[in-house]
Amino acid sequence: MEVIKYSDKYKTAWDAFVTTSKNGTFLLYRDYLKYHANRFIDHSLLFYSKGKLIALLPANVVGREVQSHGGLSYGGIVSGASMKAQLMLEVFDAMVLYFREQGFESITYKTIPYIYHQLPSGEDLYALFRHKAILYRRDLNTVIQLGNKLPYAKLRQRKIKQQKNIVLGQSSDFDQFIGMMGELLQLKYNTLPAHTATEVELLAKRFPDNIKLHTATQGETILAGILIYETATVAHCQYIGATTEGLAIGALDALTDFLITHIYSYKAYFSFGISTEQQGKYLNKHLIQNKESYGGRAVVHDFYQINL
Repeated sequence: MEVIKYSDKYKTAWDAFVTTSKNGTFLLYRDYLKYHANRFIDHSLLFYSKGKLIALLPANVVGREVQSHGGLSYGGIVSGASMKAQLMLEVFDAMVLYFREQGFESITYKTIPYIYHQLPSGEDLYALFRHKAILYRRDLNTVIQLGNKLPYAKLRQRKIKQQKNIVLGQSSDFDQFIGMMGELLQLKYNTLPAHTATEVELLAKRFPDNIKLHTATQGETILAGILIYETATVAHCQYIGATTEGLAIGALDALTDFLITHIYSYKAYFSFGISTEQQGKYLNKHLIQNKESYGGRAVVHDFYQINL
């Protein structure tokens, strides 16, 4: 097994592998990773067996810790259809040996939730177990299985019916949307969006088929908006927000229903995102109840640590 640290000369090979992988998404392309490269010290790896690229690890380092990857929602081992259990054990053995020899003390590993897999890809979970990895965080995501939907709660159905004079559609007004999100997050959680409007616009231009802003408007004013990250199997709500007026008149309810029943009905899953905080130890009950009222149910996202 040959382990190679990523450099720009491997970009074409990296991206081509992600495209044909069984569990990779556009977040794992180098052009996505590059947008915040100044914030992270990259230490991604490529794994070759008998001269053939068989796996990737998007990773960065912080001191003596390896993270897979600190700038991504998820990002464990990316593998192709030829990846099998024994080969994954060899990949993990090679990864652990490589980072140990480099002087690192631990690896924090973000799994790729199964809803993003185009083929079964749980080999890494078994390899984590074999390497005595510790589960240190578990986030809870609310997901609708679109081919087998549960009915909306009655209150949610009434809210959807009450909206009037709202235009639902796609927008490129990222400035107004992120500004609205900033006000909302500052008020509710004393925090700000992880992305600036400039970053979102840049990413949307790089990945126009994957990053789309959907809005509910009256005139030029956005009353509600949802930024969707679209992959082969999932429509994921990266940001969800509404103004006070938009909430009052059911604009967000109508927009969410529109995306679920019309725009993304062909997808396998509609993901609302997590409702957990403090590394999974706190569940925001109000937030998750709101998501569950659309018929969403739990999918966990696990984080592990391997001590080297």
